[in-house]
Amino acid sequence: MVAPKKPRRTAERILETTLALFNQFGEPNVSTTLISAELRISPGNLYYHYPARDELTNGLFDRYERALAELLQAADGVRDVEDAWLFVHMLFELVWNYRFLYRDLNDLLSKNRRLETHFQAVLRDKARAMHALLDGLSRHGGLSLPGAEAAPLATSMVVIVTYWLSFEYVRDPRHALEPGRAASALGRGAYHALALLLPHLDAPSRAHLQALAQAYLTA
Repeated sequence: MVAPKKPRRTAERILETTLALFNQFGEPNVSTTLISAELRISPGNLYYHYPARDELTNGLFDRYERALAELLQAADGVRDVEDAWLFVHMLFELVWNYRFLYRDLNDLLSKNRRLETHFQAVLRDKARAMHALLDGLSRHGGLSLPGAEAAPLATSMVVIVTYWLSFEYVRDPRHALEPGRAASALGRGAYHALALLLPHLDAPSRAHLQALAQAYLTA
């Protein structure tokens, strides 16, 4: 006989529901009253677990930060453009899963000192990962890049990863962040981040990257 699953802890349920609501409506537009109503718990129960609203945001950011740290380690294993495509796409998937952070980034940073300082570290960690990706491609994957160009190229890739969803949102504010648009938005973002490498790749690697992007975006 299979033992019944233990019910999820209330604190975990609160974070999961808050993430869904923040992603759907944007962090500034979600009140603790709405979160309580969605969970069908009393506001007192919510405040018991998260006495301040910022604690909800910080709790979700902690989750994101842990997942990001684990993912960025994979940059050290990039050897060819297929590895690079997979890594960058997984990075965009993580951004999508916590898209409220990126949709409302400037607003969040202006009112949450903890996020302000931690997100600066996130940018540095992303830049280090992009440097590792470029290094792996230079040694194994057909990338020819003068050393002086590595830093600005890595920074440009970080900028695209960080602000791509904002770009998508400006293009189509009513629909860009709907779940049904995720695949195409992520594919475009991954391609444009890696398209920066095209002038520096040898012909086979360039063709491979373009084929990967075409297959994904067409699908």
